[in-house]
Amino acid sequence: MCVSVLAHDGQRALQYATTEGYLPLRQWIAGRMNATLGTAFGEDNILITNGSQQGLDLSGKVFIDEGDVILCESPTYLAAITAFRAYGCRFVEVPTDEDGMRMDDLAKLLETTTRVKGIYVIPNFQNPTGRTMSLDRRQRLAELAAQHRVVVLEDNPYGELRFEGEFLPSVQSFDREGWVISFGSFSKILCPGFRIGWVAGNKNIVQKYVLVKQGVDLQSNTFVQAVIAAYLEKHDIDAHIKNILGVYKNRRDVLLSALGRHFPQGVRFTRPEGGLFAWVTLPKSMDSRGILDACIQRKVAFVPGGPFFPNGGQENTLRLNFSNMEEARIEEGVAIIADVLNDHLADAQ
Repeated sequence: MCVSVLAHDGQRALQYATTEGYLPLRQWIAGRMNATLGTAFGEDNILITNGSQQGLDLSGKVFIDEGDVILCESPTYLAAITAFRAYGCRFVEVPTDEDGMRMDDLAKLLETTTRVKGIYVIPNFQNPTGRTMSLDRRQRLAELAAQHRVVVLEDNPYGELRFEGEFLPSVQSFDREGWVISFGSFSKILCPGFRIGWVAGNKNIVQKYVLVKQGVDLQSNTFVQAVIAAYLEKHDIDAHIKNILGVYKNRRDVLLSALGRHFPQGVRFTRPEGGLFAWVTLPKSMDSRGILDACIQRKVAFVPGGPFFPNGGQENTLRLNFSNMEEARIEEGVAIIADVLNDHLADAQ
């Protein structure tokens, strides 16, 4: 693809371009979102970013003043906490269950909390829990955002990675007044090293993102955008996604089977229908950081759950990523973690 782009459009691909991004790629993203997520976008609704992470950072520049409040799932994505916190916001955590953010609790918080500037959610296979927000809650979230005139920041890097279960439309598809901004990425479906993502939403709001991005980096890499667009034109992205889904599903299945067989009683874990992560809840007396230290000694690692709670606590949790490890090593790693857990439980008795 690189050689093809240089041969056929090298002069444009190696030059500066508009901040909004490479037009054919923006058009493809808009069409893809319309077909898969139920939106009605054109290229003017799309801004290309350096990964969806840059979209989160730009959201801080656009929306957050010091002392403002961001409502978020509890727990939520660690790098989003870092991005928003840089702009001086406070986080108010909304309780979650197996169907995602609880809308009854969100409604109460919107009624009683001042200076709310945004509601941050990951509806599909959430990072870190792997949970998926139910259809009725997606619709209710869009309704509450319009009612309270608060923007929803819908982060959707994993939406195409569904192994089983029913496909669900985006929160943005229920938005009638432009209160939902969404973020997507090629990192999980094509190439993470390219660092190409996008912001999608109301044209007027997207234009504000364009203005702040101009002050950050002028534009994202034109050549890489052109390479992705050429790949999408000449190859079947759906066939590629199907292939990686087969790999990830097998690894998810091995992980869940191993957790069920090896982990001691009293340890709970999620059963994600897609994505990259499973979430483990230990007995309240246990601290996952101490478990991690012991596991590292045996060359196994995971991410402690505490940092995913922006206001602290819940140290008896941890996140497991099943996407980047062969099945046999997943089985081995889970067995080692289980041994460490059993040792700690025995010491506590």
